[in-house]
Amino acid sequence: MTGGSSTLKIENLIMVRGTKAVVHGIKLEIHPGKVSALLGPNGAGKTSTVLGIAGVVEPVFGDIWVDGINLKGLDSDVIRRHGIATVPEGHQVLRDLSVKENLQLAGGHLSGKALSQSIDRVLNLFPELKTRLQQNAGDLSGGQQQMVAISQALVVSPRFLLIDELSFGLAPSIVARLVPVIRDIAASGIGVLLIEQFTHLALALASHVYVMSRGKVSYDGDPGKLKADPAILHRAYFPISDREAVGLV
Repeated sequence: MTGGSSTLKIENLIMVRGTKAVVHGIKLEIHPGKVSALLGPNGAGKTSTVLGIAGVVEPVFGDIWVDGINLKGLDSDVIRRHGIATVPEGHQVLRDLSVKENLQLAGGHLSGKALSQSIDRVLNLFPELKTRLQQNAGDLSGGQQQMVAISQALVVSPRFLLIDELSFGLAPSIVARLVPVIRDIAASGIGVLLIEQFTHLALALASHVYVMSRGKVSYDGDPGKLKADPAILHRAYFPISDREAVGLV
């Protein structure tokens, strides 16, 4: 589970959902061995950005570079083979299949021995899943399903991991359990892009932060500055026109 030395670069990304532009020419960089957080209110364009990078929804414009290769417009499976894995929002698993089958399908392109070794590696991150390998994933708790979802992404030994809403719907004790895992993943050399609703959690994990508001990046820099100046985040979550509407300015 070791990341490479390349950087994942997103340049001038434009995403459209339906007939509406929801991401307006943003730029991001995800570095190996680092956690970058992507913050912002609901509707800011964070999930659309992840879907565009992962190839689930094709961007209408922009570039996604890894190793000098532009991945924009490629199929999601091809993008995954280039080392970019995604954990979608909502701890998505194949509910009617066992935990083991979920992991085997995620690494289906690997040979038998390589797949077995990769599954063993991810189970070392989540030993609580070892006793549940034959259990249907749909019968697990939400926290355990999130562990399976993260394990599915890691089975393919990605270089970059995109996590959309790590803590969504999870108890604080489970979130606390996942925090050191994210640190371990980054320490192994994998570059992580983390979308997270709890800003304090994201700021504690990240070495770099992007803040999105209305489809644009409004802040790009050190998490320490956001901690010292909460007004930066406040302006993203409550743009001037919104604050005027509720009498805050």
